[in-house]
Amino acid sequence: MRTPRTITLLACTAALAATTGACSGVTTHQSPDAAGYRITATSPPAQGPLTSFTWSLYAEPYTLDYALAYDYPPNTVLANVCEQLLRVTPDLKIEPGLAVKYDRPDPRTLVYTLRPGVKFHDGTTMTADDVVASLGRHVDPATGSPWGSAFKNVTAIEKTGPLEVTIRLARPDVLLNELMAASPGTVESAATLAKAGKEYGTPKGTVNCTGPYALDQWTQGESITLKKNADYWDRSLTPKSDGVKFTFVEDPAARANAFLSGTADGGYMLPSSSLAQLRTGGKGTVLFGPNTAAADLAVLDFHGPLGELKVRKALSMALDRKNIVKAAAGGVGFPAKAPAARGAWALAPEKTAEFYDSLSEPVYDVKAAKELVQEAGATGRTITLATSTLSPEISVVANAVQAAGRQIGLDVRLKAVAPDAYSSIFVDPNARAGLDLVITNGYDNTPDPLEFYQYLRTGDFGNYGSWSNAEYDAAFDRANAQPDPAERAELTAELQRIALRELPVIPVYEAPYSVFLGNRVTGAPTGIAQLYYPWAATIGAAKR
Repeated sequence: MRTPRTITLLACTAALAATTGACSGVTTHQSPDAAGYRITATSPPAQGPLTSFTWSLYAEPYTLDYALAYDYPPNTVLANVCEQLLRVTPDLKIEPGLAVKYDRPDPRTLVYTLRPGVKFHDGTTMTADDVVASLGRHVDPATGSPWGSAFKNVTAIEKTGPLEVTIRLARPDVLLNELMAASPGTVESAATLAKAGKEYGTPKGTVNCTGPYALDQWTQGESITLKKNADYWDRSLTPKSDGVKFTFVEDPAARANAFLSGTADGGYMLPSSSLAQLRTGGKGTVLFGPNTAAADLAVLDFHGPLGELKVRKALSMALDRKNIVKAAAGGVGFPAKAPAARGAWALAPEKTAEFYDSLSEPVYDVKAAKELVQEAGATGRTITLATSTLSPEISVVANAVQAAGRQIGLDVRLKAVAPDAYSSIFVDPNARAGLDLVITNGYDNTPDPLEFYQYLRTGDFGNYGSWSNAEYDAAFDRANAQPDPAERAELTAELQRIALRELPVIPVYEAPYSVFLGNRVTGAPTGIAQLYYPWAATIGAAKR
């Protein structure tokens, strides 16, 4: 689910400009060992149409409300139903979406010119009023949007023309513009939002966006079905299948069996415990794509033992990351050097070698780690780590952390929580009570490492442990005011340095994104861009 170690970046010369997208690099990799894998942005193109196909999710979405979608399952569905002002492409670029262009007349103003003639699924036409209403929900406390902190610097969201929306800022905010390619930039019908009220995005409600597929039915606990949008504006992404059915299989072994039996035609984020079986089963193909994610340990409580920096450093030093990669990722991956993944630097690929590859390998020294625990007076202290059956990787990493803790004198206790409760840890502060650590699959929604590091600034929704560092906050503001990707990368490297020094998040490992395609389907993007790119539209028959 992350990115590989030995990487060749494709050449990319376009810079972030006011009327075009940001440029990035796709990664490729060929490993010489038995776990060899190659990174590609897409699978072979579809050869023909399909009546429908079935797609497996590892969990049922807890919502289809774009403003509350903050995890893989809901975004995987919504990517095909709702769209954003900007769009992340499979090769991790940012391009125009529902906005044909944006302008930055001054550092504190963003102006979006909307695409004319775009229709919602009910046939009504998108206007600036819909954009203002959609973006405004993130700011409204009544919505409870986890994306609210992304609008921290916004002073106004205004309609400045029939097809023009202007965002005014208290201070320069490059990330907000980039996040217009993710959930914060989603556009829904203002009339639908008003009519649906609190039932919007629930199994009892509706969703009425502009994507290549429309929501057909949500049978809670069973499936979600989508139907083709015949009036979709982007003819280059006209759906090749008339319908999509999403099924939810939480058990990793059962999910693998669904792929091998043909019950499911495909799915993203494959259980690593089944990779070998899926790759050799003859029922389909496993592909690996670009990723912006890393498996990290996020500190949830800085008032307990992990409030002491020496303890955090000791736990990091005690982790046998190479063996964790073998056990948790099937050998497809590598130890993480920093909290934000290597793939998250795709916006400025020419800077990746300087600011990520040049980092030291994570230290593995159990003896020195034990001494740090003793110096901190933390020997025998209890640390509670959440674990779950949500994915086999979580259990593997949790057991490795527990073993590492015991080796250095820490009493790491595992608290098992149900899959839905585990997801709640990342959206509900009350769900973190009594926990010191949680295993995260922290990812960037956009190919800019600054996005990940914003989640560690004081008060951010993604700052799960409420860590606060004035030096860090000031460095973040400097980076977020720099529109040039290369120069911003240099400023982001300072945030990375502070994060590695203070370890509010402990890096563990990275792996590429994964997708299984049964023998009858092809055409899917392979990487993490599928969270916002309308990936289902490109899937069709593997043979005519």
